[in-house]
Formats: sequence, structure tokens, C-alpha cells
Amino acid sequence: MGRPVLRTPLCELLGIEYPIVLAGMGSRGKATPAELVAAVSAAGGLGVIGGSGLPPEELRAVIRHVRKLTNKPIGVDLLLPAKLAEAPPTRSAVRAELQQKFPEHHAFMRRLMQQYALPDAVVENDMVVSAATGKGGKTLHEQQVAVVLSEDVQVFAAGLGDPSWVVPMARARGVRVMGLAGNLRNAQRQVKAGVDIVVSQGYEAGGHTGSIANFALIPQVVDAVDPIPVVAGGGIADGRGVAAALALGAIGAWVGTAFLVADECQIPERSKNEIVRGGSEDFAISRVYTGKTMRAYKNEVIDAWNKSGLQPLPMPYQKILMDDFNEAAAQVERWDLRSNPGGQIAALVTATAPAQAIFDALLASTIETLDRLSSVVRSR
Repeated sequence: MGRPVLRTPLCELLGIEYPIVLAGMGSRGKATPAELVAAVSAAGGLGVIGGSGLPPEELRAVIRHVRKLTNKPIGVDLLLPAKLAEAPPTRSAVRAELQQKFPEHHAFMRRLMQQYALPDAVVENDMVVSAATGKGGKTLHEQQVAVVLSEDVQVFAAGLGDPSWVVPMARARGVRVMGLAGNLRNAQRQVKAGVDIVVSQGYEAGGHTGSIANFALIPQVVDAVDPIPVVAGGGIADGRGVAAALALGAIGAWVGTAFLVADECQIPERSKNEIVRGGSEDFAISRVYTGKTMRAYKNEVIDAWNKSGLQPLPMPYQKILMDDFNEAAAQVERWDLRSNPGGQIAALVTATAPAQAIFDALLASTIETLDRLSSVVRSR
């Protein structure tokens, strides 16, 4: 039996077999490790590395590891926040400023650490924001982008922010650029930046997300950015979601939560179980873990913040505060206290499986759904 056929313009644009893209999730490589990225690309989709929290040389190592596993097209997703609070350029300097400028928040975190008997721990990577400079006077984001564009990568995805400064360099190297958007204004900003593809991500999505649901968002974005193609993200974990995205005018699907429970994904088993067992209402949006709106599994830490009377600080302050908390929780394997981003579609994700099996099921159910829909159309 031959391989199933499901082709849209996205396949030609990116040189892939099927219009299914692994969302570039995570900030430190665990959600989209090389093995998962390679598996999705080898299956016929586009595997995307979530590289935002990886130091440049570590990002390079992940890309090269993927390349040892597959020669199919791959992408890298980086966060380029358009707005950050004015802050020192390093984690250590931000920590010092947290104690001086935000003593109540710092004291609250110390109490939480003591409550859960967590060890003192810090994230070692000291460069945190685009104002930080390193080799050759380049910012962290510039260093990361330079790595992506110097390696065998076919797609650059901007998960947050304005990629306009990346587009000319990418285009010169034949690299396609995707820009994520959670509302019409952001979609138009991505078009102005010169991206090749807009990823329209609805409120349902896990991780950093907006406030508009996909049924309202996708057709608006499709109409507004035409002729720039649109890929749909958020709330897609089976073929019905992919088919719905195509019906709304998208040419492909950006799929995250469904692959978080892949065997190749390196998030903790506890986190995978929360996704498998959780319902849609168990994944809520807050600013607790990063300072920006992010959908994640509800836990005691989020509840404690909500009851504290303290408003989460803007990024990067809140993120550095909680990154260190996450690091401390990881050292004693208190995975229940760490952030676990996931989408509302987790309710349909009911078992772990190899990435190939997840991809194949997604593809088969998409074709089945499209066939079923075509069978109800009759000419008079």
C-alpha cells in the first residue's frame, strides 16, 4: 500500500510531505528535543526546535544532533519579545534588582521555597534579554539567530515579537520565516516584517497565547494577510482540528500539545500524565511563570500567587524569579510545582505514544475527516 496523500501549498513552500508542523515549544530544549524534532520531520511533517532558552552553542549542538537523525527539512523557533521591562542585561543583575525594587515579590518566593523545602538554585545561563551582549558585541537573540542561519535549517519561526531584522538575512540564505500572531494586529505586523508564513494561534493554545479563539481568529487573519499563507495553531490534536483549520482557510497545522506526550519528548513523566489526565479546564492562562500570558496546567504555585495579592511582574523579572524556582523544584523532582504549558485540547490527548504513531494517527484522521466531509456534498 502506498503512502497516504495530503498536500497543500505548505508542502511545496517548505519541501515537506504533509502540512503538519511541530510547534517549537519550550524554552530549554526538553519539550522539543532532537529526537522528537527529527521524528516529526522523518514522518513527513516539519519538526521545529523550541530554542529560545538555549545558549547559542547549545542550540547549535541540538541542530547538529537533529541533522544526524534526519536530512528532512527542520525549523527553529525563537522568542523575540517586542516589549520587555527595562531591566539589567543578565540574570544575576536582575536577581539583585528583584531584591531591591520588588522586595515583596522576592520575600513571597522565599516563603514558597521554604514551604516546599526547595534548595537554593539558580539557572546558570546568565544572558537573559536582548539588551545583553556577548561575543562580538552581539545580543543573545542575535547570537541565536546567527547560529540558526549558519546551520542546516530551512525555517525560522518567531514565536513572539518582530522578526523584521531577521527576514533579510534569512531570505539571503533561502530560509523561510514564520511569524506567530494571536490577533489581527500582530498578524499585520508579521506581514509588515516580511514573513513568508503567518501562524495564527488561537486562545486555546498552550504556552504564550492571546485572547481570541481560533474559529474567530483564523478566517480574520486569512482574509487580512492574503496572499501571505496562514498556518493554524492552538486546539489541534486530531484530524478534525486539522480539517477545521483547512476549512477556515489555513494551509497547514501548528501542533504542540499532542506531541508533548510523545515518547521522544523529554518533559517529566508527571507533566505528561497531567496532560493525558487533564481536561480543558485544567489548563488556564496566567502570568505567573513568565510575566506574559501563558496557558499551563493549574497547580498549587499558581493558586498561591493568585491568593498572595501580588501581581506578577513584567518579563523578564517574573521569568527570572520563576525560572530559578523551577530549577529548584527540578533538583528535588517536585515536577508538580513547575510550569507545565499545555493547551485546552489536552482533553483529547489520552495516551502517550511514539511520535511516529501520533503523527500517523493525526494524518489518518485528517484524511478520514476530509473524506467524510466530501461525501456529504452533492451536486443538484
